[in-house]
Amino acid sequence: MRGPAVRTIGRRWVHLVLGGALLMPFFLLVSVFLPPFAEDRGPLGSAGRQFTDLGCALPLAALAALLFPLVRPLEVHTVRSLCGVRAELLAEGPALSWAARRRTALWFVAHLLAGVIVSGMSLAAPPAAALLLALPFSPSLQHTERGFPEALHGALGPPAGLALLSLAAGTTWLAGMLLARAAPVLLGPTPADRLAAAEHRTADLASRNRLARELHDAVGHALSAVTLQAGAARRVLESDPEFARRALSAIEETSRTAVAELDAVLGLLREEDGDDPAAPAPTLNSLEALLGRTRAGGVPVEATVEERCTGLPPVVSREAYRIVQEGLSNALRHAGPVPVRLSVGVADAQVTIRMANPLPGAPPEASGPPAGRTAGAARTGGGRGLRGIAERARLLGGRASAAAEDGVWRLTVRLPLTDAGPGTHA
Repeated sequence: MRGPAVRTIGRRWVHLVLGGALLMPFFLLVSVFLPPFAEDRGPLGSAGRQFTDLGCALPLAALAALLFPLVRPLEVHTVRSLCGVRAELLAEGPALSWAARRRTALWFVAHLLAGVIVSGMSLAAPPAAALLLALPFSPSLQHTERGFPEALHGALGPPAGLALLSLAAGTTWLAGMLLARAAPVLLGPTPADRLAAAEHRTADLASRNRLARELHDAVGHALSAVTLQAGAARRVLESDPEFARRALSAIEETSRTAVAELDAVLGLLREEDGDDPAAPAPTLNSLEALLGRTRAGGVPVEATVEERCTGLPPVVSREAYRIVQEGLSNALRHAGPVPVRLSVGVADAQVTIRMANPLPGAPPEASGPPAGRTAGAARTGGGRGLRGIAERARLLGGRASAAAEDGVWRLTVRLPLTDAGPGTHA
């Protein structure tokens, strides 16, 4: 334990000396402009003059910390590196609020004041202690005016030298310990910093969830459709080659579309990193192509789409397309090639999406869900698709529900065209 403790004190001494060095520009600035008002005009005048300059330099340093937000990250870095304070206890980034700046200014003044005291003692104590240790053994030193009391010229000299060194070391230890304890209080995150960090984490999680939904809907639908189309082609390869060729063409088109949509999803990452903008995501204008690929896989889809659905706001149109895509994927994944009825309409300032497909003896889950269950409820098969649909609807201020009624699985989603929720920016 002695080795690590000595290293800690050594690093804190470096931190304190750094504080003394940081005070020097302010001290010299005061020394230059204050002489016209002082009797002693030298830059390094009497001790009283130097203490006066020191007292004027500290408020100047506090003002600098108040005006320059980057003082806090610089101090945080030195505290983390030299004082042994854990990073999670300290704030990150510049001090933007005035409360954070005031705390940073108080810390800066404490650091500089303790630093100049320890720096002065580090410069003066070792030579003075060496003289006191050698004084009893050197008559020439005893007869030279050194400013020491006569009593220290004898046996009291060495103990006084050791005491002076101990005082310097003790002051360094005490100042370093106090600064290390004060750092989390003065350089730690303010309530505004914690709120900003929480908002940043929330935005990051929302972005990750958004990417997960896009990947699930785009790639998941393509894989479900390709699996169904490949299975249908294999079953009729000998008996109906023409249908098999159409199924293979549908697989090719579905795969090509999936690659394009994957590029659009990856473009979201590039867009968030400030690089190339994302490729445009599909909207309801591309719905007919989606239905065509689904029908090519042997799934009869009866669709009724109002003409007004082609002029919807881009965000609503994009999310509606993804909802229809995921609804078709769920039908393919859980019910197989069964007829699907789809209607998309606009009424009462909202888009209404309805999908229905018969259940092959059981609902999409292993055990039938109760009627009226919302789309976000848990499923024995995971239910990520239904949860994704519910999240998309909720982010736009809408709602979604899914239930098995009279042997038919029904999905209903309503998306408002006005007063959309917080996800409209996505």
